Amino acid sequence: MPCRMPSVLSFANIDLHLVKVLHTVITERSVSRAALRLGSTQPQISAQLKRLRALTGDMLLVRAGTGLVPTEAALGLLGPAERLLQEADTLFGPARVGRDFEPAQAEGQVNIAATDYLNPSFLPDLVTRLRTLAPGLKVALHPLSADSDYRRKLAAGEVDLVVGNWLQPPEELHLGRLMTDEVVCLVGADHPAVKNPRQWTAARYLDSDHIAPTPMHPGARGVIDDFLALQGLERRIAVRCSHFSLAPLMVAQTRLVLTTGRQFCERQLDRFPVRIVRCPVAFPAMAYYQLWHDRTHASSAQRWLREQVRDTARTLTGKAPAARGADAIRRSHEGVQA
Repeated sequence: MPCRMPSVLSFANIDLHLVKVLHTVITERSVSRAALRLGSTQPQISAQLKRLRALTGDMLLVRAGTGLVPTEAALGLLGPAERLLQEADTLFGPARVGRDFEPAQAEGQVNIAATDYLNPSFLPDLVTRLRTLAPGLKVALHPLSADSDYRRKLAAGEVDLVVGNWLQPPEELHLGRLMTDEVVCLVGADHPAVKNPRQWTAARYLDSDHIAPTPMHPGARGVIDDFLALQGLERRIAVRCSHFSLAPLMVAQTRLVLTTGRQFCERQLDRFPVRIVRCPVAFPAMAYYQLWHDRTHASSAQRWLREQVRDTARTLTGKAPAARGADAIRRSHEGVQA
């Protein structure tokens, strides 16, 4: 006679493996075959079946001739158990954490926030690489500006990755160093720094009219002005520009000075009447990083994305992509030297 169903089901007594045992025993209709399939022993499966009988209030398997057959109640439990196992695989299985990530079959969207004042080819080359290797992925590029709280967006999952340059990257984020670049000045072809390079001193540099990008968040000054402030120096910023790609044309038509990485400046020489001159203040090399949050650190899909960002940067700096993984450990400064 079937056992009565318990009045209160204690979920503390149920684990996912027990559900798997339930599903396997019912489908195999044999304790010994279930043990073999689960890599367990017959006594262990028998003990777990006893727990299941107590939890469900039903015998689950009963004798029929020389074998076992599932009860009507057991057959009713088969579907829910199968659905529960499928949902658990969705939550915790390889596809969820990205262990079996296959770029060619990948779908969804990646969100990358990046500045536009590193090498101008970086983002186009990265998009080309992503479209080639993972054509099913959508790519959303987000700007880094004073209105963009990239730390909050990384924590909330609104952005997967942030690419930019910082004198001191945020402490709470993971980072991978992408490239470094010499700091130079871009000026118009008729600028005094071009005509009289010996007179292009630190004092004249600081006293010139400068164009600078809009800070990435309120209160920020940017890597150039942060470094100057550490030296007790200050330049005169006449123009702030949120569209950095427009700055070279403004430089070409004025006496403004743009201080940034050499790679960006070299791409402008064939487009505008501008020249690259040395920076009379000894700035350290400009370092570019990719930053990501703990929430995506272990994801293989996100690790693959970081590898593509890293390899794109290395291609631009003339370095062959490394065979090792992309991730730098937290606060690591290993990466490409330009």
